[in-house]
Amino acid sequence: MVSKNLLSINNYYYRRGGAEVVFFDHNTLMQEEGWDVVPFSMQHPENLPSNWSEYFIDEIEYGRNLSPLAKVQQAGKIIYSFEARQKLSTLLDAVKPQIAHAHNVYHHISPAIFPILKKRGVPVVMTVHDLKLACPSYKMLRGGKVCEECKGGAIHNVVRYSCIKDSKLLSSLVYAETLIHRSLSLYSQHVDRFVVPSKFYLEKLVEWGWPRQKLVHIPNFVELEGGTRECSKKDYVLFAGRLAPEKGLDTLIRASAEAGVKILIAGSGPEEAALKSLAAKLSAPVDFLGFVEGAALFGLIGSARALALPSVWYENAPISVLEAYQCGTPVIGADIGGIPEMILDGSSGIVVPAGDVSAWGEALSRVKLAPDNDLKEMGTAGLALAKSQFSRREYRRKVLDLYGELMNNAG
Repeated sequence: MVSKNLLSINNYYYRRGGAEVVFFDHNTLMQEEGWDVVPFSMQHPENLPSNWSEYFIDEIEYGRNLSPLAKVQQAGKIIYSFEARQKLSTLLDAVKPQIAHAHNVYHHISPAIFPILKKRGVPVVMTVHDLKLACPSYKMLRGGKVCEECKGGAIHNVVRYSCIKDSKLLSSLVYAETLIHRSLSLYSQHVDRFVVPSKFYLEKLVEWGWPRQKLVHIPNFVELEGGTRECSKKDYVLFAGRLAPEKGLDTLIRASAEAGVKILIAGSGPEEAALKSLAAKLSAPVDFLGFVEGAALFGLIGSARALALPSVWYENAPISVLEAYQCGTPVIGADIGGIPEMILDGSSGIVVPAGDVSAWGEALSRVKLAPDNDLKEMGTAGLALAKSQFSRREYRRKVLDLYGELMNNAG
């Protein structure tokens, strides 16, 4: 039997966030299918062990004190990494992949690698984890509200509004990055297919000019073979994730104060101090737990009356929704981005207008007062939805069909 090699590409080689969860779960699935997975990533102290780490690019980490020369060199790598091209070429001399599947590459590995793969005749797939292909700042969010002013190619707005951390300098760097990537067609001409986990993102990219034939809707999956992690329900609603402005946590805290419903917040991030201050000011029944992961996190999800996603930006396809269903827990989600397509409103959860404090207060009260049996029925509906639309089996089938099509076209 001829071995099949998958070149799996992502900036980080440890479980840093949702994109890395998808990256590693995808690699595991492909290994189970008999593929040899060859990772290409960046050196980092938290990386998992890999036999291929000698080919990883040097670490780029932001927020460190660097000399002016080092800052210029780092800026160059962010835009176009010659190091990544050279190291990938060396890796391709050692192994011939049948497919390359990229996840997050910008700002570290950079899309400079894609022409190398094209030249070597390797079909390239990229999973779209955010809206970077359309929006230079990747969130379509400005001042806490959805922004689509770069539509039609008006990417100068990223500098005009200082979209990157309210910094003209950083925004100018990202403007230059976007301009160069688009002028060289690094994504549009060198990536064969884009895997898009949500229908919303697929339609948004088409709306912004991406050809529909290059986009493939393949939802993320959740591991269901081991059964659900059922727990007895306690008296709280849980938020689990990064404490960032786009997550809408101020709405959740205000709703908690209005409805008198206890909220547990598991996570850390730049808004932590401001959110704690808001909760204290409103005397909201909110507990901040800090960063939680693994079994402890699943225990919190399983015991929650519901998982809350009060986002105010175009979320893609949050893994946390699937983790809630895996635990038999309903989801209260904002009606924005790809969140509503993952919730059967009134059945597996509740869809609530984004940013509407009163509506969120009503939803919190509803799950607080709901009998445990009703919550169990909602959890069962969520599990059924996950099995029908977000299963490992369906993900495997769609990915392998895509890989087969591209390999046949290539060879």
